[in-house]
Amino acid sequence: MLRKIDHKKMGSSESRWLKSLFHFSFANYHNPNNINFGVLRVVNDDLVSADTGFDMHPHRDMEIITYVLDGELTHEDNMGNRNTISRGHVQYMSAGTGIYHSEHNLGKDVLRLLQIWIFPDKKDHKPNYGDFRTDEKDRKNKWFHMVSAKNGEAPIQINQDTNFYVIELDKDKETEFLMGSDRQAYIVQIEGSSEINDVNLIERDAMEVVEENLKIKALENIHLLVIEMKKA
Repeated sequence: MLRKIDHKKMGSSESRWLKSLFHFSFANYHNPNNINFGVLRVVNDDLVSADTGFDMHPHRDMEIITYVLDGELTHEDNMGNRNTISRGHVQYMSAGTGIYHSEHNLGKDVLRLLQIWIFPDKKDHKPNYGDFRTDEKDRKNKWFHMVSAKNGEAPIQINQDTNFYVIELDKDKETEFLMGSDRQAYIVQIEGSSEINDVNLIERDAMEVVEENLKIKALENIHLLVIEMKKA
């Protein structure tokens, strides 16, 4: 099963400093038929103006992954962590029993990021933070396994049976993504346009996939994220 999701039909919001595209219900965008996809609860595509950001605020019982696409993101939390990451880098936070953090764009350019929330395998995990800095070569014309479960092999490991893969594929190149039985995935067309099993996606579109292998062709240089998980 494949279902294309047109980014022009997603939820959105815009303020003087933040422009967001909501793949699922979030903030003042509420669609009772679009709350989650399996354990995937949130995918927000955010554009954050320079010298602005999200001030200190709480989270609880959620696995939160932030993937930076352009600009710089500075994270600070009540556990004493403070780090700045940039394009291709990923940040992980297990909110668990409760955590406060802030996220700011202290740079001069607009920050674009994907913030992704995953339901944990249980409540009340010990809060945790980590980040991983990748090179473009890690994902250039090949899949990079960025996030896995605790028993997996990815550099970022979370409290859920979920895998994140990214790829930057050159124009006209092709690749495959094999889906196991009883598995599903959510695809984000981060940049460029592609053809996936004869379905065209353009920048910021998405696709739900259930138990179906994928043949992917880059119609131009593309950047794709695949969030793979157990079938709901």
